[in-house]
Amino acid sequence: MSARVNHQVRLAARPVGLPGPGDWRHTEEPLGEPAEGGLLVEVLAISLDPAMRGWMNEGRSYIAPVALGEVMRAGGIGRVIASRHAGYAVGDLVSGSTGVQEYWSASADELRRAAPVKIDLRLGSVSQWLNVLGMPGMTAYFGLMEVARPQAGQTLVVSAAAGAVGQTVGQLARIKGLRVVGIAGGPGKCEWVVDALGFDACIDYKAAAPAAGGPAEAVREGLKQHCPDGVDIYFDNVGGEILDTVLTRIRRHARIVICGAISQYNAIGTVPGPRNYLSLLVNRARMEGMLVFDYAARYAQAVAELAGYLGDGRMKSREHVVAGGVAAFPEALPKLFSGANFGKLVLEVAPHREPVNEPLTPARRALTPPLGVANARPIAR
Repeated sequence: MSARVNHQVRLAARPVGLPGPGDWRHTEEPLGEPAEGGLLVEVLAISLDPAMRGWMNEGRSYIAPVALGEVMRAGGIGRVIASRHAGYAVGDLVSGSTGVQEYWSASADELRRAAPVKIDLRLGSVSQWLNVLGMPGMTAYFGLMEVARPQAGQTLVVSAAAGAVGQTVGQLARIKGLRVVGIAGGPGKCEWVVDALGFDACIDYKAAAPAAGGPAEAVREGLKQHCPDGVDIYFDNVGGEILDTVLTRIRRHARIVICGAISQYNAIGTVPGPRNYLSLLVNRARMEGMLVFDYAARYAQAVAELAGYLGDGRMKSREHVVAGGVAAFPEALPKLFSGANFGKLVLEVAPHREPVNEPLTPARRALTPPLGVANARPIAR
């Protein structure tokens, strides 16, 4: 191991607005053997998520901020290349809090706090384990099933419909018998969620020129057309004026799931709250935030169900994979906030072969061992 070098990306400054090149420091350090009870993992791919922007800010939140000089926090998939832990063998593929680096050395203490989960490529590819079978899929599943509590025949609207969480929310809602309307940016994304994913309709929030009212007007007109009787569930990933607009169209006893607010993460100064919140009172509706970590003990349940839908073809996934290794991270991350990514944004760190995701027949599923996530705890992501 002493001949290998670990290249890393560390947080150099607290970003103001959109993170830029000056907010990062590229470092390298020699690679050593893992300590007793630890692991050494070669990172194959890293998940790029909107939440990363919040982790860079100093202040109280649901998780401690990334410290200045610390390797940037990220979830990833890797291959165990050295193990001094009885629960992991060389060659195991694992999902965990790898950070933005080429190798992840996990100590015994780290493994006790948040054990990485072994993944099974018979259920999905590496990039799918960062998407529908990973944190975005868990967020979609529990946000919809536990917070929104869908009922067949109801109408669901989901923003960022072509993104990691949105694509799974919409497909799962359709499987559960709901009518689904997406909101996405651009005709290509809207056509994809309708034609490929089976949404009933999709509203292009970029369709209206700024002079004509911009995104709010585009969404307002789209909701009139596609949700004439109102919205029962709104799964919000963007916040801002789109959330405000949907609030004017909710039905009695509607549920609004606050999953994210990507339109506001790079805002400078005070971010205004919803203006139309009194619609919640008038419609006896509920708005509730959710964090996926609260459901960690039940991830296996969600993975088993979603993997079944992938296997029988009822669910699809799309990943936007960026090559270039950790050096490409500073340029790749801003794609999340400009809408340049199409699907779940993944950074490839080391070349790896993605297997063909053949359908899981009953015979193949019987050969698949139970997912070993009983010990799963919220990973620091």
